[in-house]
Parts: sequence; C-alpha cells; structure tokens
Amino acid sequence: MQGWVIVIVAIAYVTLLFAIASIGDRRAATHGPGRARPYIYAFSLAIYCTSWTFFGSVGLASERGFEFLTIYIGPVLVFLFGYPFLTRIIRLAKSEKITSIADFLGARYGKSFTVAGIATIIAMFGTVPYIALQLKAISGSVSLMVEHYNGAPPAVDLFIGDISLAVALLLAMFAILFGTRHADATEHQDGLILAVAVESLVKLAAFLAVGIAVHSSYLAVPPS
Repeated sequence: MQGWVIVIVAIAYVTLLFAIASIGDRRAATHGPGRARPYIYAFSLAIYCTSWTFFGSVGLASERGFEFLTIYIGPVLVFLFGYPFLTRIIRLAKSEKITSIADFLGARYGKSFTVAGIATIIAMFGTVPYIALQLKAISGSVSLMVEHYNGAPPAVDLFIGDISLAVALLLAMFAILFGTRHADATEHQDGLILAVAVESLVKLAAFLAVGIAVHSSYLAVPPS
C-alpha cells in the first residue's frame, strides 16, 4: 500500500473517532446517559486489546495454537467471579472521588501523599515503556505495509519523518479534547468512551478477519 494512502486512511479514521466522540458528548449533554451506556462501557473494555496485542496474540497463536487465549481468560475470570470485589472498588472510588490508582492507594492508607507519589512514579515508569511499545507496533505496521507495496523499506518516512510521532501527537490531541476538558475528573466521559467502544468493534472485526484468513489459508494448503 502506498504511503499517501496510509496517511489518508489514518487521518480519516482519526477524524471519524473525533466526530464520534463529539456526537457522544453532545448527545449525553442533551439526552442524558441513555439505555445504551452499559453496552458502550462493555465494549470499551476492549481497550485492553492494544496495538501490541495484535502482534502478540497473532504471533503466539501461530506458534502455540490456543495458548494465546490465556491473556484474555484472566480478565474474563475477574469480571465473572470478582464482581463483588470490583463493586466495592467502584463504590469506594465514587465516594472518595478517586480517579487513578495512585489516589486509590493513597486513600487506603489515610490519604497519604507519600504513598500516592510513590504509586505515581511506579506507574509512570511502568506505563511509558508500554506506550512506546504501542507506538512501535503502529509504526512497524505502517512500515510493513509500505514495504510490502514497494518491495523495499521506505526510504523516507511519511511527511514529518516518523509515523510514531504523528500518532503520538494525534492521540495527545484526542486525549486533550475529549479526556481532560472537563473540570470534574470524576465526570463520565461519554464521548471518549463511545469512541473507544467503536474502536473496539473495529478491533474485533480485525481479529475475526485475521482468524478467517489464517483458517482459509490453512485449509487451502494440501496435506503433506
């Protein structure tokens, strides 16, 4: 696929997410939560399946078969059997206006600023490398598509020199516009969650497409 096609598709996709988030915010402001909120939040849980998950799950499935399911069984078991525990956490978070794991740990230890600060530092050192891994997965996917089309690695990256930087800027802009513009951090982010839910459907469709393609290719190979 040509580089300019990838840029257009990426911009169109991000623009679609912006439009969906904006519609979600306006609809929540005029019509309230709505009956679809539980289903939207359920689909938004698929944010657990990040860009790197596509590489990890598909690669693990190709090498070890159904062993890749273990990464999904854990969260499923938590929601099936740990619902009372999750309910207690949610109730505590709402009563104490907790918005992060650092706030939660600090509240459990007498709202200790020291505990919250240590938790924030640990979370930062644990999250930044993982975010870098996601950006690497995205840039690697784009480079792979361009290389597959041209037959050679792209000599010049798209426009600004690094697709990872472009993705990071777009994600930062999206987070600022739809994640941090409200003064109350505990307020429901209806637009942001709706966009995440729609993206989850795209991820599900992509996973199914990969599975169908692999299964079809496996059936097409004659037995040795």
